[in-house]
Amino acid sequence: MSETHTTSDDYELTAVPAHARRGFWTMFAVMLGFTFFSASMWGGGTLGEGLTLARFVWVVLAGNLVLGLYAACLALAASRTGLSTHLISRYAFGVRGSWLPSFLLGATQVGWFGVGVVMFALPVQVATGIDTYLLIGIGGVLMTATAYLGFKALAVLSFIAVPAILVLGNLSVGLAVGEVGGLDALAAIQPSDPITLAVALTTCIGSFISGATLTPDFVRFAKTPAIGVATTLIAFFLGNSLMFTFGAVGALVYSESDISQVMFAQGLIIPAIVVLGLNIWTTNDNALYAASLGFSNITGWPKHWIVLANGAIGTLAALWLYNNFVGWLSFLSSALPPIGAILIADFFVLARGRYRALDQIDLRDVNWTAVAAWAAGFAAANLLPGIPPINAVVAAFVVYLTASYAFGQAGERRAAASTR
Repeated sequence: MSETHTTSDDYELTAVPAHARRGFWTMFAVMLGFTFFSASMWGGGTLGEGLTLARFVWVVLAGNLVLGLYAACLALAASRTGLSTHLISRYAFGVRGSWLPSFLLGATQVGWFGVGVVMFALPVQVATGIDTYLLIGIGGVLMTATAYLGFKALAVLSFIAVPAILVLGNLSVGLAVGEVGGLDALAAIQPSDPITLAVALTTCIGSFISGATLTPDFVRFAKTPAIGVATTLIAFFLGNSLMFTFGAVGALVYSESDISQVMFAQGLIIPAIVVLGLNIWTTNDNALYAASLGFSNITGWPKHWIVLANGAIGTLAALWLYNNFVGWLSFLSSALPPIGAILIADFFVLARGRYRALDQIDLRDVNWTAVAAWAAGFAAANLLPGIPPINAVVAAFVVYLTASYAFGQAGERRAAASTR
């Protein structure tokens, strides 16, 4: 199938060419900025209050290893093909079938963008007295601007934000540990309301597996598959673990899982605003960028115009989204992991790790096997006991492969999608 759309430097409708690929440090900075996610701090606070320090460390390392491996599989597919999550979805779901994952992923990220703008504005308003609506407007415009400028702007922002968050976040954690009496005193704290390991792992994995599904949107720019996989694994294992640690220490010492609120309590008002702003900015511009790639796949329109539209919607509806979006996000956290499982099964098992270029292949309009496997994964996340995101991934993976072989589609998929 040939593509006739004109593309920008972000290659929203084509593969990223070799000359536009990036090296280790650029990809590492972008992926760390991607994993510096405020919701992970909230998850860390939940774990810190419900687990001993030893169990917390085990759960965070195990959970982020699972997340890292899931994201690394998608990173390998992206760095080999140079394609976004949405274009890779065309192989498994079909051209129009890929609109389902693109819509679900895109709607989630626009919602997160609006929530993030308010998460920035409210504490800054308390600290400075500046009007909340003005802060929402300023935040929305700035975050939209970097997403509009594309991957180059994401890389520049990440190079600034990542070191600042690391230094100031660790400074705050060090002060908190000193205030409580040292690591031994912190380790001696017993949870007043313990949580089970299953709940803890669900919190750890579920907090960011939806975001991990969007890994290809960024890793497609990696110069080599080794760079794409390595930076993804390290970022998820290190970056997400740090966010959980920041949240856990704040919850134990100050009963507050947001590192910016902890820093306010420590009297570090200016550093708190810097960390808050950069942390949410790196999350939000990535969210808006990924959302716009998804809607570009559906509409065929250039990504930069969709960024402006999504940024305007997210900013104007920010307060409404902040007050109403949490329940919808819970729904989407079950709906998104099956997408990644199907992409992994199709690329690594059916196509044996290789795809023909999009302009050299005729793809189905809709692959209903993939749609049915997605529905099975979504149902498993909500109905089966255990860890919902893991249930979703395993069920979708198994159902997709089983149905593909049972209906005689496996050979067809391999012949149509893989290289010879």
